[in-house]
Amino acid sequence: MTLLPVADALARILEGAKPLGAETVPIAQAAGRVLAQDLPALRTQPPADLSAMDGYAVRGEDAAHAPTRLRVIGEVAAGRPFDRVATSGEAVRIFTGGVLPKGADTVVIQELTTRDGDWIEIAKPTARGRNVRRRGLDFEEGQVLLFRGRRLTARDVALAGALNYAQLPVFRRPKLAIISTGDELVAPGNALRPGQIVSSNGLALAALTAGEGAEVNDLGIARDTLHDTLAAVGRAREWGADVLVTSGGVSVGDYDLVHPALAAEGLVLSFWKVAVRPGKPLLFGQLGAMRVIGVPGNPVSAFGCGFLFILPLLRALSGRTDVALKPEAALLGCDLPANDEREEYMRATLEHGSDGQWVATPFPVQDSSMIVPLAKADCLIVRPPHAPPAKAGERCRILKLPL
Repeated sequence: MTLLPVADALARILEGAKPLGAETVPIAQAAGRVLAQDLPALRTQPPADLSAMDGYAVRGEDAAHAPTRLRVIGEVAAGRPFDRVATSGEAVRIFTGGVLPKGADTVVIQELTTRDGDWIEIAKPTARGRNVRRRGLDFEEGQVLLFRGRRLTARDVALAGALNYAQLPVFRRPKLAIISTGDELVAPGNALRPGQIVSSNGLALAALTAGEGAEVNDLGIARDTLHDTLAAVGRAREWGADVLVTSGGVSVGDYDLVHPALAAEGLVLSFWKVAVRPGKPLLFGQLGAMRVIGVPGNPVSAFGCGFLFILPLLRALSGRTDVALKPEAALLGCDLPANDEREEYMRATLEHGSDGQWVATPFPVQDSSMIVPLAKADCLIVRPPHAPPAKAGERCRILKLPL
C-alpha cells in the first residue's frame, strides 16, 4: 500500500467529524468544555454607575475647585443604595462598589478630604466623572461575549457566571477507548520477566487525550491472540466509544493482530501506512459509528501519532473551532541533513536566542523507542518530505508540545 501524505491522512480522519450532541452542565463543571451555542449577556455590568474608590459622591461642579466645604447627607455601601438626591453643596459618603446617588456624578477619594462632623473639606480639585465605573462599562445585556465552539477557560467560566448563567450548553465529550496490545507488556509497578517491558503508551495517550477534553477509558492490555484482541474491541463497542485507539500490533508481523481483528469485526479501512516519521504504520478506519486509529507500539510513534492525528479529531468531535495544530516559526539550533520521502517530526528543545526568537535544537538521536528525549522535548521540528540540508540559524517550523 502506497504511503499516504500526512495532510491527506489527517483530512481522511477529519472527514465527516462533526460535533457530538449538546448537553447542559452546571457552570461549576464547565471548565474545559466546549460551548454549543453563543452566550448573550443576561444582564448589564455594572448595572448602575458605581464608585471605584472609597470617598464621597458629589456633583462635578462642587469638586472642580478647592478648597471646598460640602455637607455630608448620608452614606452608601456596596449593596445598600442611597434613596435621596444629592444636590449642590452636598456629599454622600460612599465605598467602593456603592451605587452613585442620583445627582452625583463624581467621587472624591477620601485621601483628598478632611471630615469634620457632617462636613467635609475637599483639599484638591477632582475632575467631573473621576473614580466612577459607568453603567455597562464591562458589558451590556444582550451583548454576545462567549461564542459557540470555544473551549472554556477558568476566565471564561468567571465571565459566564457574571453574565448570569447557572448552567451552560456544551457539546458532549468524545468517548475514547484505548487498547494496548502485546504479550511483552506489563502494567507499571510489576516485576518484569525476561523479554517484558512496562506498558506506557496507554498512559501517555490517556493523559494526552484527556487533556483535550475526551472521556477516556483505558481498557488495558490485550494479549497477542485474536480472541483477546476481539474481546477488547468488543468492550470498546459496548462502552459506546466514539474513538478507539489501539497501540501496537498494526505492522505486518505474525503477532500484529489488530488489523485482522478489526477486519473480522467489519472495519471499513481508510488507510494503513502514512509517510510520516515516526509513525509510518498508522491505521485508520470506521467500525460502525466508532472511528478506529491504530498507532504503532514504539512510544514516540504512539505519542506522535496521538498528537498529530488524534487531537485534531477530538477537537472536531468536541465542536471546537481551533481544530488544526498551529505551526510556529523558529530557528534551527544545529545543522540537519536532507530528509527522505517521509514528513519528519523531530523532538527538540526550545530556548530564546539573543534576538528573542525561539531556537529549536533537535536531540541527536531520534530513535522512536526513546522516552527520555520525548519527556524532555518542548516541541517537534517539522521537516517536509525531501527537505534539503539545513544549517544552524535557518528558519524552521515547530509544533509546541502540550505543557
